[in-house]
Formats: sequence, structure tokens, C-alpha cells
Amino acid sequence: MIELSTRKYGYLSIGLHWLTAFALLGLYFSGDYMVGLDYYDSWYNRAPELHKAIGIVTGVFMLFRFIWNKTQTNLLVISRHELVSFLAYLAHHLFYLLVLLLVLTGYLITTAKGQGIDVFGLFTVPALMAENTELAELSGKLHELLSLAFMLLFMFHTLAALYHHFILKDNSLKLMLGQKNISQK
Repeated sequence: MIELSTRKYGYLSIGLHWLTAFALLGLYFSGDYMVGLDYYDSWYNRAPELHKAIGIVTGVFMLFRFIWNKTQTNLLVISRHELVSFLAYLAHHLFYLLVLLLVLTGYLITTAKGQGIDVFGLFTVPALMAENTELAELSGKLHELLSLAFMLLFMFHTLAALYHHFILKDNSLKLMLGQKNISQK
């Protein structure tokens, strides 16, 4: 059985954190890249296929990560200040909400065109509706706005981690890199 240590994050928590972080960054930048492709580009069809498949898989990993984190005891109090702890709690839950909405709007972009989503040839996520061009367009606009909100939150999260590491000199970043919490202030 995999358990969360009280002195450090477990390997599963760390692995899920970094796997989903890099996947979500890749999805953001691939989405940004895709909108600039023209019909004659060799990646015009392939890039969206990969983006959708990786998006579905990442959404599943994020759901698993959310459930996993809810079953674990809280590792440590991030800050003695209630406001900072609340903001950290809010930011983490906002990540989950944004990813859920990104997966949902991404799903609607494709399925509102009457197409299912092929996931690496392993299975197809079916379209559960008839073609609806207006919904596809609205979903595309929402997907873009949500991805920008996600990237802003991602940058805030990164800056907060660096602030904890370099200014507060606590072990927050070291813990997420798998090192033990040796000196707690």
C-alpha cells in the first residue's frame, strides 16, 4: 500500500504532480502552436489529435490526483498565516476546477462537431450530442480563456513556490522534489 509520509510527499504524489504539471504545460503550448497552423502544415491534423488525446489522459490523471490527495492526510501547514493558507487551498482547488473545465470545453469543441475523440487508438470517447456549430464555437472561446486563466494560475503557483524556497527558505519546494522535511520553522 502506498502511504503519504508525514515528513515528505510520497513518490506517487510527487510523480502525479510533476507528470500533470509538464503535461498541462505541454497542452497549453501545443494549443497555442496549433492555432497558428494553416491547412498545408504537416501538423495541421496530427497536432489536434495529439492535443485531444493527451488532454483526455491528463484529465484522467488529474481526477486520480484529486481523489488521491483527498484520501491522504495533510502533509503540513503551508503558512502560519490563515490568509496565505486559504490562498494556497483556493489555488490548488482552482487548478482542479480549471483542468476539469478545460477537459469539458475541449471535449465539447470536438464532439459538438459530431466527432468522437480518439485516444491514441486505444479507445474513442464518443460524441454524446448531435452537431452544434454554435456550441463548438462557444466552447472554443471558453477553452482559450480558461487556458489563459490556467497559465496565470500556473505562473502564480510557480512564483509562490520560488518565494517559499528563496525568501521564506522553507522546505515546500524540497518536499515536492522528494526531499525530507528536515527543518521546519
